[in-house]
Amino acid sequence: MQSFDFSTLSARDKYKILIGSVVPRPIALVTTIDGEGRINAAPFSFFNALSADPPILALGVENYGDQSPKDTTRNIQLNQEFTVNIVSDALVEAMNVCAVPFAPGFDELTAAGLTAIPGTTVKCPRIGEAPVALECRRMMALSIGQSREIIFGEVLMAHVRDELIDPKTLYIDQLGLDAIGRMGGHGYARTRDYFDLPTRSLQAWTDAPGGGQRFWPEGR
Repeated sequence: MQSFDFSTLSARDKYKILIGSVVPRPIALVTTIDGEGRINAAPFSFFNALSADPPILALGVENYGDQSPKDTTRNIQLNQEFTVNIVSDALVEAMNVCAVPFAPGFDELTAAGLTAIPGTTVKCPRIGEAPVALECRRMMALSIGQSREIIFGEVLMAHVRDELIDPKTLYIDQLGLDAIGRMGGHGYARTRDYFDLPTRSLQAWTDAPGGGQRFWPEGR
């Protein structure tokens, strides 16, 4: 096994190891609005859900090369809100259009052929074609050196396509969601290779053939 001391690596090399190791990463297609009410849409794979109570999402938004903040960061600072749109396989091409480094004020949604639906609890819109959209209010942000902003958002409202969620149990159909994940380099992964693996109780593990009783340290 090769070992890498991150204190000796360049930022680029650290990035390559992390994005190749922490996979697949969910993708947030984030919609915000600027001071003139213009919509911005940009995808981020340094993204995940961190808590359910309170419901917290986190975005890692890298600054530009000159250390200036990206439109998403500026817009969230300005309006204190954003919407996370989950990217399904059907949205891959449109998401990739939104990743192009257009000039500020450019309408990525129109260029990508996507539909802006007015927000319910926030001013920024959700994407009509997204299977799930999560309206968020900025809770706090951490500036990580000069390179990146970690933005924490509280989920205020969830929009889920009717056929994807059981209205009684609130379980979401994972195969129907058809979400994609980000891999290393230019790679992506589909989530159709799905399987269930329930977490066992301690008793179930202990009672299983060849179970864990004999593995407990004496006196456990």
